[in-house]
Amino acid sequence: MERITARYYIETPYAVEKAAAVLAGEQSSGTFVAVPGETEELKNQFAAQVEHIEHLETVSEPAIPGASSPDGSYRRAMVDVSWSVENFGHNLPTLVSTLQGNLYEITQFTGLKLMDIHFPESYANSYRGPRFGIDGCRSLTGVTSGRPLLGTIIKPSVGLTPAQTAEIVDTLAQAGIDFIKDDELMTSTANSRFEDRVDAVMRVINRHADRTGKKVMYAFNISDELEPMLRKYEYVLQAGGTCAMISLNSVGLTGAKRICDLGELAIHGHRNGWGMLNRHPLLGIEFPAYQKLWRLAGVDQLHVNGIQNKFWESDDSVVRSIASCLDPAPLGKPVLPVVSSGQWGGQAFETYRRTQTTDLLYMAGGGIMAHPGGPAAGVTALQQAWEGAVTGLKLEDAARQYKEFRQSVEKFGKLQFSRA
Repeated sequence: MERITARYYIETPYAVEKAAAVLAGEQSSGTFVAVPGETEELKNQFAAQVEHIEHLETVSEPAIPGASSPDGSYRRAMVDVSWSVENFGHNLPTLVSTLQGNLYEITQFTGLKLMDIHFPESYANSYRGPRFGIDGCRSLTGVTSGRPLLGTIIKPSVGLTPAQTAEIVDTLAQAGIDFIKDDELMTSTANSRFEDRVDAVMRVINRHADRTGKKVMYAFNISDELEPMLRKYEYVLQAGGTCAMISLNSVGLTGAKRICDLGELAIHGHRNGWGMLNRHPLLGIEFPAYQKLWRLAGVDQLHVNGIQNKFWESDDSVVRSIASCLDPAPLGKPVLPVVSSGQWGGQAFETYRRTQTTDLLYMAGGGIMAHPGGPAAGVTALQQAWEGAVTGLKLEDAARQYKEFRQSVEKFGKLQFSRA
């Protein structure tokens, strides 16, 4: 029988082997004491198995509260645990309950983080995964390979009327933007009803597409309870839209998969709330595991943060996240990494140097909207930055060669997001 294997980074005040056995038991057929019916035959079929242990460092202070150490030491390790697919079939909520459930509350652990998940081949047959992905999003936006899709976020996040939003979209479309999105805080407000905003924005986008042949992808935020989400999805589709956005951690796997299964709009997955799941080095989930779950649900685009970002995440972590999105496993279909957070053209050079890929949706909010020459100049500056990065120019040389990018450097080049 096929098995799913999860890798955990753990810390425990006990012997690592003992703690790993507790994890495997609690998350499968066992509990804290032997119970009637827990036969050897049952355990052989359904019990989780500890497959591998890699011992790491020992520390003197626990990472998070848990049992006290008898000898004052807390042992860290990488532990691989596997489950038979028979335990949960192809049921994403039960899979998550198994791999990320009560194990976080087991007292034997003073640290536990899900690092990665390896799925058997049957999952590729049972889950369609991204309907559009990288190639489909390029096709919808008319952006051939050789550069990223370039996008922005409507700012201010909330407060603009549909007419004001449409005016900004018109400016950006004329400047050659590929992608625009609602902020995650914007769905329907007192002065911007969802349907009114869709109507106003799509009139502009459709008119521009009729004139130029290029249709800007706009990710309307449909995040809501399930039935309203379905209605919003249909409204975007009927208006001629090509994309909908979901706040993944708010909507959940089941809601996201239901929307993705419709298969007619590209789905932009926003991971707001990510820090709650990942920020502690020994608690939560790492991005390689996280993105696989959402890829199984069918998300086409997924946020990964950005190089030299305004948040806490390191550049190394961002690079690993981009690489994990581009890895075709487990479905043979990569998901489009969305680079964002305090981005402007200046980070394009380091992003390309570190990743050597243009298969990105590169998002600049303030980096476009706050350009001294206006949003249109901001789009041009971002295009120039990526052209320079891909052709091998250094940032300084690109600033000398391109006027709008030079203005970006003068405006944003001294911005430093403190890590102190």
